[in-house]
Amino acid sequence: MGKVTFIHPDLGIGGAERAVIDAALALKSRGHQVEFITAHHDPSHCFQETKDGILKVTVVGDWLPRRILGRCYALCAYIRMVFAALYFLLFGSKCDVLFVDQISACIPILKLSSSRIIFYCHFPDMLLTQRKGVWKKLYRAPIDYVEEKTTGMADCILVNSKFTAGVFHETFSSLHHVQPEVLYPIPDFSGFDKPVEPPGKDLIPTEAKICFLSINRYERKKNLNLAIHALDKLLQLQPDADVHLIMAGGYDSRVVENVEHFSELTLLIQQRKLEGKVTLLRSCSDSQKLTLLKHCSCLIYTPEREHFGIVPIEAMYMKCPVIAMRSGGPLETVSDGETGYLCSSDPTDVANAMLRFVKDPNLSNSFGEAGRLRVTTMFSFLSFTEKLDSIVLRLLAE
Repeated sequence: MGKVTFIHPDLGIGGAERAVIDAALALKSRGHQVEFITAHHDPSHCFQETKDGILKVTVVGDWLPRRILGRCYALCAYIRMVFAALYFLLFGSKCDVLFVDQISACIPILKLSSSRIIFYCHFPDMLLTQRKGVWKKLYRAPIDYVEEKTTGMADCILVNSKFTAGVFHETFSSLHHVQPEVLYPIPDFSGFDKPVEPPGKDLIPTEAKICFLSINRYERKKNLNLAIHALDKLLQLQPDADVHLIMAGGYDSRVVENVEHFSELTLLIQQRKLEGKVTLLRSCSDSQKLTLLKHCSCLIYTPEREHFGIVPIEAMYMKCPVIAMRSGGPLETVSDGETGYLCSSDPTDVANAMLRFVKDPNLSNSFGEAGRLRVTTMFSFLSFTEKLDSIVLRLLAE
């Protein structure tokens, strides 16, 4: 067995963080030694495994700025990851494999070590921001160049879905010779099988017959507005529908967009006169999330062209049907008309899918059972563990 060090920019509570934590747990279960080096880790805003001693976490460079004059987030993130790589090279304990994700700029420094390098591409960073204006294009040009060149320097490149593999080849024109391996970021479901807490009134309104659920970070790219517009449209289609929407989002007060978008959603709810029909929750706990998934009628997953989407997998495992967008990762995970519905981003289309659960409450049970079966047969944590373990063993042999 080998020693694997994960180098990650910010161990918060996002999907990327959940993916690398599950990867570490998978390798640890196979006898590998694992640890994390990260630029930020807040014990009050992280996943349980990173604060209870299960996974060793070393924080370096948290004093470095996250932004400059409210801008340059990408540049600062690159600098923080490069600093983490320098720390590993100068002071870190020797390891066999380095697992890097999100930011590849640190790979040239890590290549100075004897470790083999895995880069997990959740999605090309250059596609996550717009280039409005000449200055933004000039600012991003060298960053985009560095991303492409350094990504190609990894010994092994993994992507989180077939969709991302396609985008990888479309985006990185100089890496057509590279064939990234698809490793679905499947969570460890052992924690999902424990008893679920009963829902309190502060979590799920007892007076609502049908509760729809949205789980996503409070970021504009997650298209959370769609869920509110769809609920509004649903109530226009059927004014007497006894429904409620719960929006549980990852929220970090350090992130300006989280704060701003939460306020924007609050204002939208007021404008649509949906107070009392929508609940906004910030950074709910793992136990609260399980309670929501178990007791809500359906998950509404609003991001378009989502790279993979862990939440729909978690929902289906908890027998909660999924309404998702007809693009990206959900095309590979959600079975349309069997475990949920795939829709366009038109609020009317989503509202019509929601209306089916209102008219037939038993649909939630039948779709939920089908979803659980789909996850256990096609997206098991055992398969994820075996594939990742085989990749690490192959690199060790090389």
